[in-house]
Amino acid sequence: MLNLAFPKYEFRLKEVNQKKFIFDEIRKKYIQLTPEEWVRQNCIKFLISKKNYNKDLISVEKKIKLSNSISKRFDIVIYNKYAECELLVECKAPNIEINQKTFDQIFKYDTMLNAKFLMLTNGIIHYYCKVDKLNNKIFFLKNLPKKK
Repeated sequence: MLNLAFPKYEFRLKEVNQKKFIFDEIRKKYIQLTPEEWVRQNCIKFLISKKNYNKDLISVEKKIKLSNSISKRFDIVIYNKYAECELLVECKAPNIEINQKTFDQIFKYDTMLNAKFLMLTNGIIHYYCKVDKLNNKIFFLKNLPKKK
């Protein structure tokens, strides 16, 4: 797979019927290895190993209801010990540009999740934001803070 702007990690891979699969340590199963999944799995490893997030508080590809008729799936959410959304991550394949549409997507998801931080990545470029709900503002960060 393509080299990404994450450290190099070891993954459990397998091939079935000429399709590649990668083991997701959060979902505890093999997932078909697409370019977006490659970014997602690298991002998960990065958040655990470099940013000290607890893997037991990570949720991957879960459905959320945006309205009565619209359900979507977020990529990665990390909760704190009080079950509040600490970080919402939107992953795209490396060939997908992160643009206003991508930001609109994560902001829409965040209306339901109320994350403290947002991360958007296509594996090559990462954007980090701090969300100030009281003043309805987003602050771009150079880096995502480490968990203590």
